[in-house]
Amino acid sequence: MGSSLEDIALAAGSFVLGGSKLNRILVNKLVKAGRNRPHPWTTKHGYISWSGLTDRTFNARLLPAKPYPADEALGTRRPPIDDVVRLFLADPAGQRECPKSTMLFPAFAQYLTDGFLRTQMSNDPPFGSGEEDRRRTTSNHEIDQSPLYGRTPVQTEVLRTMSEEAGKRGRLKSQSMSGEEYSPFLFGTDGKVKPEFLDADGNAILDLPLGLSSLPPGAPQFANLFAVGGDRVNSTPQVMMMNTLWLREHNRLAGILESKHPDWDDERMFETTRNIIIVMFIKIVVEEYINHINTAKFKFLADPKVAWAADWNRPNLMTTEFSLLYRWHPLVPQSVNWGGQVHDGKSLLLNNSVLINSGLVQSFVDISANHSTALGLHNSASFLLAAEQKAIAQARTNNVATYNDYRRAMGMDPAKSYADLVGTSKEPAERARRAALAAELQRLYGDIENVEFYVGLFAEPSDKNGPLPELILAMVAMDAFSQAFTNPLLSEHVYGNEENRLLAFTKEGLEAINDTDTLRDILERNSTGLGDRFVGMTRRDWKRN
Repeated sequence: MGSSLEDIALAAGSFVLGGSKLNRILVNKLVKAGRNRPHPWTTKHGYISWSGLTDRTFNARLLPAKPYPADEALGTRRPPIDDVVRLFLADPAGQRECPKSTMLFPAFAQYLTDGFLRTQMSNDPPFGSGEEDRRRTTSNHEIDQSPLYGRTPVQTEVLRTMSEEAGKRGRLKSQSMSGEEYSPFLFGTDGKVKPEFLDADGNAILDLPLGLSSLPPGAPQFANLFAVGGDRVNSTPQVMMMNTLWLREHNRLAGILESKHPDWDDERMFETTRNIIIVMFIKIVVEEYINHINTAKFKFLADPKVAWAADWNRPNLMTTEFSLLYRWHPLVPQSVNWGGQVHDGKSLLLNNSVLINSGLVQSFVDISANHSTALGLHNSASFLLAAEQKAIAQARTNNVATYNDYRRAMGMDPAKSYADLVGTSKEPAERARRAALAAELQRLYGDIENVEFYVGLFAEPSDKNGPLPELILAMVAMDAFSQAFTNPLLSEHVYGNEENRLLAFTKEGLEAINDTDTLRDILERNSTGLGDRFVGMTRRDWKRN
């Protein structure tokens, strides 16, 4: 129904142009697939308003709100939400595997997006009010490593050592267990938040882990919840694994800077190290993560020059559509083999014991050995259906336009039929599955123009050389590049100025960034025992079609 990244690369002349020039052409083409920021609309109002345009506690909108007509005679249909949720439940025969991705891919995707796609949610009593407003966001709207450093200055302070003592300057707080470095625990032996993480009134400074109310008082999981910068980091040990890796890299780099710059105080040591970590993280986002998503042979480069003179270089403001399309729940299998045992996915929620028991290296190796399941309808694990229900409800609360509205907005042909939407296959069993799905969608929605954005995204088949369906892929590429390369640290006057680049990152920091291509590189220099064992997002048995 549209052009793949492979088609775009070939059209750009990938066999003739140099890598840097082609990189600029492709990034510009992908970012310009939709409208540039600033968007006229936000989730605050169903109309354009000054407060909506300036209040960053609300998300932006790619398309204006499209309220559901009260009169069904107008030609629209929106099924009961319980019926829609059943579209996501995995088939009784089991989940379909993704032929390209390991579990490291969705683990990194969650860690990345939890930093800036932050629908406002509160824990149920006694940990919060229980209220939520799914039009609002608690995001800083930047790729700023807030899961590691916190969303606010006061959160960052309580996560730091804040010490001028030699060997502690610039560091994040940590503890050692079995010879390995982890964040400190959030709760004391009494089951209460430790005093160092409370304000003068006894309130928690850090965002408490989401879902704490699901744990009974005194549950053993409390003892293994870490003090971190984001309320979603403790959600699963896969995400905590990521945060632990970056904690170690921060403290390692701070130690190098302290040895090279003994006259620096704690504040400068910390801020410079954070600069390095954020840019290193963005490099991983582009050169490992985006290139895993990428369906073309061409490899994208983390070259910020593409944004410096671009007309799309605007301040970030996350959209409600971007928040919805990143709910990649079907990628998560019902069970995971970790530490020599098979764990039901539900048992890993708010449970860091498997990470602590296995250690960081073995955890990365084990997660990389697990195959991701495939993105698509009828492929979500049972324990994630509640999350699917909330996503559908969030789209309806925000009056998100229809699936075909977004295909048109991205310059793609709209689906003309349900067979067009779900695609076909040469494999008889897969062809029958898609035909059954098309019939099910038609029973629910009637006219193809009624299909909701969130449902349509996952009804599409994934690209033959990538883990994502076409519309998700296009929208992710558009937003990812325009948000990563517009980071202030990568601006023309910081990263693009030789003198300022050295001031912001130091010679040692720039060398570390240049020496980093994959998560495996960071793991190898922050742990022992990795050897030649596999760590990666792309399955070793994957072959390009």
